[in-house]
Amino acid sequence: MDKKVLVIYYTQSGQMGEIIDSFTQPIIDEGFSVEKVVIKMVDNYPFPWTGSSFFNVMPDCVLSVPAQIQPFTLKETKYDLIILGYQPWFLSPSIPSNSLLNHPDFLKVLKGTPVVTISAARNMWLNAFERVRKSLQDAGAKLVGNIALVDRNPNPISFVTIFYWMLTGKKERYLNIFPKPGIDEQEILDTAKFGRAIAFRITMEYWESLQYELMNLEAVHIKYPLMFIEGKAKIIFAVWAKFIAKRKKKEPWIAAFKYYLFIALFIGAPILLILDMIFIRPFFGDRIEARKNYYLQLN
Repeated sequence: MDKKVLVIYYTQSGQMGEIIDSFTQPIIDEGFSVEKVVIKMVDNYPFPWTGSSFFNVMPDCVLSVPAQIQPFTLKETKYDLIILGYQPWFLSPSIPSNSLLNHPDFLKVLKGTPVVTISAARNMWLNAFERVRKSLQDAGAKLVGNIALVDRNPNPISFVTIFYWMLTGKKERYLNIFPKPGIDEQEILDTAKFGRAIAFRITMEYWESLQYELMNLEAVHIKYPLMFIEGKAKIIFAVWAKFIAKRKKKEPWIAAFKYYLFIALFIGAPILLILDMIFIRPFFGDRIEARKNYYLQLN
């Protein structure tokens, strides 16, 4: 029986396309039918971004407001596996990803189907994954694996490099001092190991322990300081998004959010981490480990 795999994703810069190609090559090499679908928006998001266009999407992104997707065609009505590639924006699933998860044609093929998710983020992916996981559960899909690729450079450095990339479109070393932005090129090539693990299971249709295997292959990484910051930031982002969405003139408040974000990253976050290190982390180790396991696993 010919096993059919749907790979569906959105990309702006082309990075997710590179990841998907490397990740799925072992599945293709095994002779499975792999259908790749790239999502495109009716009102496309520019790349490179401008500063204003990037921050303008924050309220709709955080509040999960879908946008219109260009018509796309799926060859099959049922698949043996779906691979969903997505990006977090503002600690949330990107608007294209959220729009896809609300699209009736995609919802039809999700029901009852095993799904593997793969994301590419600067470094904070937990809240976006939690929301994607909830959307898949609501659609009746069977989430069997998650891979979260991140920029492994320190938080302030990756903040600088990602903005250079987003605003110039150049994935190169800023000032020849900073590292290249985005997911490391070798790590993109190494996603083939996840593809091999998945290809082995497609024939058997055995998915129960896939996530543990992916974890052993280092498909997910959680750094406690980032988990702590993201846990606080997602609440604050939601407050800002709801507030801005209600304003008739949004531009001044979006500008205020932008400056708040810079201050929070370079001043607020270090202070919070010091307080956490003194007053919380030493006394709540079990709770912290339980939270990590919640994100590392699928349920």
